[in-house]
Amino acid sequence: MKTFTTLLAGCALAAAGLGTAQAQSGTAPSQVTLYGLIDAGVEYIDKVGPTGGTLWRMPSNTSAIPSRLGFRGQEALGDGLSAIFTLEMGLFTDSGTFGQGGRAFGRQSFVGLAGPWGSVTLGRQYTMLFWSLLDADVMGANVFGMGSFDAYIPNARSDNTLAWRGKFGGFSAGAAYSFGRDVVNGGPSPAGTNCPGESATDGSACRAWSVLAKYDTQGWGAAFAYDRQQGRTPASASDPVFGGLTSSSRSDSRLSLNGYVQLGAATRLGGGLLQRDNDGNPAARKSRLWYVGVSTPLADLVTLDASLMTLRYSADAQRNATLLAARVNYNLSKRSVMYAQVGRMANNRLSAVSVSGGAPGSAPAAGVDQNGLSVGLRHSF
Repeated sequence: MKTFTTLLAGCALAAAGLGTAQAQSGTAPSQVTLYGLIDAGVEYIDKVGPTGGTLWRMPSNTSAIPSRLGFRGQEALGDGLSAIFTLEMGLFTDSGTFGQGGRAFGRQSFVGLAGPWGSVTLGRQYTMLFWSLLDADVMGANVFGMGSFDAYIPNARSDNTLAWRGKFGGFSAGAAYSFGRDVVNGGPSPAGTNCPGESATDGSACRAWSVLAKYDTQGWGAAFAYDRQQGRTPASASDPVFGGLTSSSRSDSRLSLNGYVQLGAATRLGGGLLQRDNDGNPAARKSRLWYVGVSTPLADLVTLDASLMTLRYSADAQRNATLLAARVNYNLSKRSVMYAQVGRMANNRLSAVSVSGGAPGSAPAAGVDQNGLSVGLRHSF
């Protein structure tokens, strides 16, 4: 008993000493920021389905920018080292429900350390493909945008991910590796593909990795990224993004090359190439998505964003499609924006791509061109 009592006393003294050391080394208070963005709009789409009907709706996935609510924190640990975290949930404004397959913090959920060498983070987070597109794609995750061609583009994030990113002068670099890219069975959608991985019997199942290299100056910038997703056995054949990846030997990869030029303080030209090689779709395995766009002021409170995007398949030109989209933004204040936008999708004979990436259920019949119109309101805080 005496030995046990002595051990307890020693533990108590050690704990007290550790607490004192932590209090001395972590005197700076942690900083936590609450932020968010609420965006909602109404869209009109013509020539929907085999009957060519018209559709009025409030899209759930996105209108101009996807809605979100987040918490971001940082604590200085000394010697230039900081602890960081982000918890960010996606919101479907039309219904008040969670996005990203119903996750509570589906957009981002990670903790890490940051220093002069960059940051190392662990959790659910963006892949390097996302960071490569930020400056060159002027439309972003818009209802009429590159997400209409490839739903993964505005959903380029993964579960169970270890990532590093750093910025050294004008040069930025990053790498990410996921041990199991998607644990949610909320599909078919790019945010619920039911591919958890982390398997002792198949070490390649559902793994994902990506790399980034980027250079920016005051007047221009260029970026490269490579993003690769592995499949597993079994896979959901109905999944529109990764459904054909029926074994871990099959993969879906995207290579991104892009750049932008800043003309004056407010006008930006951007464009690039997104090349895809999808083992899960042998009939249309290789494709190239080209895009070019401009963002420029029209008046003191009005800006125009416009982009031309075209998807080209290597094996079958009859599957090609082209999207022209334009958005006018009116700034009611620094945080509140009204916008109106239009889009036109031109489909080749075997292509049935919807002009809208806002929600499923708006595709036309094969070979039919489609038009879209959307108006909405956004507030950020």
